[in-house]
Order: sequence, then C-alpha cells, then structure tokens
Amino acid sequence: MSATEGSSQEKKDVKPRDELPWVEKYRPVEMKDIVGNEEAVSRLKVIAYDGNMPNLILSGPPGTGKTTSVMCLARALLGKDVYKEAVLELNASDDRTLNVVRNKIKMFAQKKVTLPANRHKIIILDEADSMSTGAQQALRRIMEIHSNTTRFALACNDSSKIIEPIQSRCALVRYRKLTNKDILIRVMEVVQQEKIIKNSEGLEALMYTADGDLRNALNNLQATWQGFGMVDATNVFKVCDQPHPTAVKEIILKCLESKFVEAQKKLDAVVKKGYSAQDIVGTISKMVRNGMEEMSEEVQLEFIKEIGIIHVRVIEGVQSPLQLSALLAKLCRASANVIKQ
Repeated sequence: MSATEGSSQEKKDVKPRDELPWVEKYRPVEMKDIVGNEEAVSRLKVIAYDGNMPNLILSGPPGTGKTTSVMCLARALLGKDVYKEAVLELNASDDRTLNVVRNKIKMFAQKKVTLPANRHKIIILDEADSMSTGAQQALRRIMEIHSNTTRFALACNDSSKIIEPIQSRCALVRYRKLTNKDILIRVMEVVQQEKIIKNSEGLEALMYTADGDLRNALNNLQATWQGFGMVDATNVFKVCDQPHPTAVKEIILKCLESKFVEAQKKLDAVVKKGYSAQDIVGTISKMVRNGMEEMSEEVQLEFIKEIGIIHVRVIEGVQSPLQLSALLAKLCRASANVIKQ
C-alpha cells in the first residue's frame, strides 16, 4: 500500500465531529477545560508547568476525568504535533496480557521519537487495575529500563490492585466523584451547543442518575435527546432504565410507617415493570444515603445497615423477590424499633 492510500484510509476511519458520541465530541483538550477535582488537576498543571513528569497512578471512580486529564497533560507537555507520535494509549478494550506488555509496550518504549527538550514519551494505560500480576511485573521492569525516555500514566478505579513495586515508582493522584454542580457546568455547555430542549426536572434527573459520573451524564443526555426530543425527568428515567425515585420514595415512606403490606404492594408494582433486584436495592440505597426529610438520622443509620446486608446478597447473585421482601420487613422492623426507643 502506498503512503497516499494509507493516509486516505486513515481519513476514512476518522469520524466527522458531528457523528462522534458527545462524550468524545466534548472531551476537553486543554487542562483549563476540565471540570471538578480541582486539587488533582492543579497538581497536573504544576507538572505541565515544570515539564518534568513522573510516572503517575490516577485512581478514582469511573467518569471523573482521569484519562482525559492525563491526555491534556500529554498535549501540554509535548504539543499537538508530537502528541500522536510520542503517546501510546491502551484502554480496557485492548489485550494487555504479558505478551502485549513485552512486545507492544516494550517496542514503543524503545522507539526513537524527536521530542521537545527535557520531555519524554508517554504511555497511558487505562483500567490498569485489570492487568494480570504477570503483566504488571513485566511492566515494572520496562519502567526501570526505559526511565530516561518514557513515562507511564496508569488510570485505575482501585489503586490497591496495582502491585506495590509499581506503586512505589509512581506519584499517586486521587480523583473523587464529581459534584452535581461540576456535572451541571459541562451538561449546560453541551445543552447550549446542541440546542437541546429541556426542563429543570430533566436536568435534576440527569444529575441523580449520573451519581458523580460525567460520562454517564453525557451519554444519558444524548440518548434522551435523540430518543425523545425532550429532556425531562420521565424520559431520562426511561432511557436510564432505573426505578423512578418517586415510586421508590413511596416504598421507603411505608417502611418508615412500618406498613409492610402496603410497602410490598408498591414494591410489586415496581418489580412488574421489569427492574432487577439490583436496580431496586441500588435506588433505595441511594435515596436513603442522600437523606429524606421524613427520616431521622438514627433511622437512616439502621436502614443503611440493613440495605447493605441485602445489597451484598443481591450482588452475589441472590436476586429473588424474597430478598426484596426481606429487605422491606427489616426496614419496617428497624423503623418500629427506633420509634419504641
């Protein structure tokens, strides 16, 4: 294949910007555009200013900007022209077995690239905590040998799953869930750019279903707008396929009154709509954790304890309706016991 044919093939593979998912279309390119996690981003800005990047572990929940931040850092350090040649990104969809580490990553670390003064090639490994121990051991050796030319940035949800020899060679940057305010800033930018019709209840529903995950919020916004042409609470919950908070709140209120039969009837109505036990327990847990006006702190603590026990069973695979009924019975009993005291 000639060079001309190769470049034309690359152009075919690149989607026009309008066809990209909004998560990619509105992904920040510069560090100043990143929302939330100001402390973590400020540390990366200092690294970009100094120009001496250490090996990094970026740890935190999904959708909080870990990969985006390190991409912006790489652009700030290397410039847009060198970025494609000097940055290797492997994410969870790539095979990162021992052979890939020994071949692909090692070959990139050995590759010679013309870089700005005092700069290094950067290898970004997304979901690094899913790599096998053997692959991580091989990676540790590569980090040692090529420390003069290459820097590594490992994004993960749980830094404890990274082996200690790698942890000791990296600076740890922790990310936390984004606040609703942070998510709303970026969502409103997209709403204005895409000229989306929405109401305040729809935006609140987006914040609720996102649960601190900006990627989730943008995906839900795009799906709701393209599916229904209107972003309101009803459409958002249809797209997200989560039990409506109003229905779940009614169940909790009946438990607070220790009315098990009435709570069970309302639960049955939610189950008949096809929601799994994990969806229902997860929504109940979220509502109780966020607090309700009708619930005292003592009752809230008792509810969280009982919900946690059932949630573990459901996640382990015991998703029968009996578990949900048991949860309601425990919540009714917990509420009654607190009232007696």
